[in-house]
Amino acid sequence: MPFQTKTYRKFISTAAAAALVASAYVPAGAAASEFTDVKERYQEAVDFLVSKGANGLSPTKFGTDENIKRVDAAVLVANVLGLNTENAPASGFTDVPERAQGAVNALKEAGITNGKTETSFGSQHHITRGELAVWIKKGFKLKGSTDLEFTDVNERYEKAVKALVANEITHGVSDSQFGIGQSAKRGDFAILLHKSNEAKGFYELSIMHTNDTHANLDSVAKLATAINEFRAQKPDSLLLSAGDVFSGTLYFNEFEGQADLEFMNYLNYDAMTFGNHEFDLGASEDGHKALAEFIKKAEFPFVSANTDFSKDPLFDGLFHGSTIAENPENGNIFNAVIKEVDGEKIGIFGLTTEETAEISSPGSIEFSNYIESAENTVEMLEAQGINKIVALTHLGYDDSTEFDNDLLLAENVEGIDIIVGGHTHTKLSGPVIITEGKTEPTVIVQANEYGKFLGTLSIDFNENGKVTAYEGELVDVAEKDEDTEAAALLAPYKEKIVSLQKQSIGVSTEVSLDGERANVRTKETNLGNLITDGMLAKAKAINPETVIAVTNGGGIRASIDSGDITLGEVLTTMPFGNTLGIMNLKGSEIVEALEHSVSLAPEQSGAFLHVSGLKFVYDSSKPANERVVSVEVKDSEGSYAPIDEAKNYFVATNTFTAKGGDGYDVFKKAYEEGRVSEPGYVDYEMFVDYLQQFETINPAIEGRITDEAAAN
Repeated sequence: MPFQTKTYRKFISTAAAAALVASAYVPAGAAASEFTDVKERYQEAVDFLVSKGANGLSPTKFGTDENIKRVDAAVLVANVLGLNTENAPASGFTDVPERAQGAVNALKEAGITNGKTETSFGSQHHITRGELAVWIKKGFKLKGSTDLEFTDVNERYEKAVKALVANEITHGVSDSQFGIGQSAKRGDFAILLHKSNEAKGFYELSIMHTNDTHANLDSVAKLATAINEFRAQKPDSLLLSAGDVFSGTLYFNEFEGQADLEFMNYLNYDAMTFGNHEFDLGASEDGHKALAEFIKKAEFPFVSANTDFSKDPLFDGLFHGSTIAENPENGNIFNAVIKEVDGEKIGIFGLTTEETAEISSPGSIEFSNYIESAENTVEMLEAQGINKIVALTHLGYDDSTEFDNDLLLAENVEGIDIIVGGHTHTKLSGPVIITEGKTEPTVIVQANEYGKFLGTLSIDFNENGKVTAYEGELVDVAEKDEDTEAAALLAPYKEKIVSLQKQSIGVSTEVSLDGERANVRTKETNLGNLITDGMLAKAKAINPETVIAVTNGGGIRASIDSGDITLGEVLTTMPFGNTLGIMNLKGSEIVEALEHSVSLAPEQSGAFLHVSGLKFVYDSSKPANERVVSVEVKDSEGSYAPIDEAKNYFVATNTFTAKGGDGYDVFKKAYEEGRVSEPGYVDYEMFVDYLQQFETINPAIEGRITDEAAAN
């Protein structure tokens, strides 16, 4: 069946479908031939039910047009599903005849039905088409969703009916009616069970996933509830992290990943890959000590096929090169791991964006090409007989093709069944399927950011390891109650953070300071102005010849509300602990940097520069690197004059950017040539020191950065 344009696609080869159908039948003595009321459209389905223990109403009558009671439906559904009817706990229903008690017990235990009330199953009631749809959806674990034109389907039955229609099991009783309240006929019941049995997959793998949590732990107790609820339905589910656990809130500033790790261990993660922010502390005095400690204490393995830790001695004994581990030791780094889930082996390998070298501080840790690394790893996994392969990536869903992204990975590498991604903070409400030009499909998922959602995915595979069906959604964590044990674990951490957050820096602001992601990555903001003013003030105190300061918008992580400013707000806004660098640059190099700053405008870019001591005009409608129209530098008298491209200027920035972060090769060149001094002052400390000159501030947009295209 080809892919269809709907949320769910059922795609199983003709040969595989034939095999499933053939395996369902008893080859000899087609039982339906003995029933005189079984028309041709019902014959295969009735034969199937008879093979599963169904009886007719008499030796010659099946009763295709008769209603079926709930108790009889229960027995047949339990038989078809092969449920354990011998050992299931008692249902508590008092109206179930002895002959059906095992079946009803098993259906309740499996979560397929809860009966009419706590004590009544409704055995003698006729089962409705709506009730049957729910039983079938749950019992056969059907995946799928599609648009419905039925006017009689309410919320209670919607998911079940959508799954049946998406799998082409039924089309309703008319174009506008599913027949929710109509009693199911025995013939239709036979067809529904027969088709549902054909539709169910050979093997189901379920995955929970998170990405880009960035030390946002305040909602972790609710995340725990979401995870526990999904595990209650699918106990063998994997739980995966696509990276960027580090950096972003006071929890990281204070505990450097150890608080996050306690909860990852508590929640029983199965594997994690590295995000670029895992390497943020690489340029600090302790280097990657915090990351190494995070890895050592983890009760799960790490995977990244294109990351080489071998040149950093902190990871000696933790990094195992190109190893594929079938029994991976927790707290170690592998190319890939093999997990056995419900009797089947699943290969999981990791990929980390090569852009990390520019946008973080990896030091001696190196990153290789993601396509080549993926191809080699898939080949090694397949050589070990693994035909269900998950790529756990921190590449970005649709990030710049200059580096890497999940769409290109899916399109260019055969053999990857699932990509669980991160980096771009993309909110994929449902899975994305890539099929064009591929022999087998690849499913991509990503769960937004900051632990707001738990990503869930269930995949059906055929016997050859090919994806045949899938469904997934993002579970809104905010809607969940807190897990009491997780909340208790969080309490001591939160107490420390709340105390820190409440410390006033002794300054208030009359206006909100704009640090919204969409704004600081696209245009001048009052907060960007204020941060660079503080940076310039500190740099001037060190080198009075410093006349300009610039900082990357990607380093500004939150707004600050009007009123009293607390240390917690400042640290949340500037969480990376970047230090001051003072660059000696030619005017032409400054112009080159400004061109890079606006090269993606009006699209968001973490490289977008906020400035102090200069103002510039650009035109985003022009080609990249031809956009800067004018640049003016402020002199000691406060007047602006055109920049002299042949003259040298001292320019303050953070050392992340000075070393070439966010793609600033022009700064990197100056750094490598020894034209950058590093006084060592931390960004948030400089900001606080600057603000504490004032009791009250009221910063504004001053026209430092102007886009002519937007202005027109």
